[in-house]
Amino acid sequence: MGKAIEGIAVEKGHAIVLKIDKDNSNELTPDNLQKADVAIEFTGPDTALNNILTCIDAGIPVISGSTGWIIDLPTAESHCKEKNGAFLYASNFSIGVNIFFELNKKLAAMMANQPSYAVSIEEIHHTEKKDAPSGTAITLAEQAIKALPGKSSWVNSGPANDHEIYIESKRIDPAPGTHTVKYSSGVDDIEIVHTAHNRLGFAGGAVLAAEFLHGKKGIFSMKDVLNIT
Repeated sequence: MGKAIEGIAVEKGHAIVLKIDKDNSNELTPDNLQKADVAIEFTGPDTALNNILTCIDAGIPVISGSTGWIIDLPTAESHCKEKNGAFLYASNFSIGVNIFFELNKKLAAMMANQPSYAVSIEEIHHTEKKDAPSGTAITLAEQAIKALPGKSSWVNSGPANDHEIYIESKRIDPAPGTHTVKYSSGVDDIEIVHTAHNRLGFAGGAVLAAEFLHGKKGIFSMKDVLNIT
């Protein structure tokens, strides 16, 4: 993902002034960060929060696409407000996925009065993906939970009870990401599907978000970037 983001950023005329991975994490310092206009954080659940807080402390706007750490998202947002920083988190930066999120909310609202349909979610990713379910699948489930009466939580191992939405996770190479939301009844099925062909959609959306965040203060989302109302 980092390589894909770098390629698109450079192609759009941006300069990469600092690259941090597990081998040079000691270089994530305020002096080094302040060479940048915006930081793009794609790491993992064990490092994301510290990276984000470090960027905010350095006065650098930061976007994050890391998943598996969202229990700590309120801490990042609170710290951003306290420091008058700029922060944008998205479980998925793909423009197509963010449109898919809006379709998912609309479909869930339409299905709220259709109790004969059972909802489930399937996500397929490559075998190197560290977390399951994906952050995108969790977002889809939480959107549905808000709209569907009687749904209060999601599970990643079946079978689900009447109050839960089952998310099935599959790890198959070389799949970059497929998400399916399915409503099933005794007479038919309704599905919406998003299939990523590669990582360029995610990377392009991340660069777009970084361009959006430059010079701003506050907490934002991809809805702000894409002007989705």
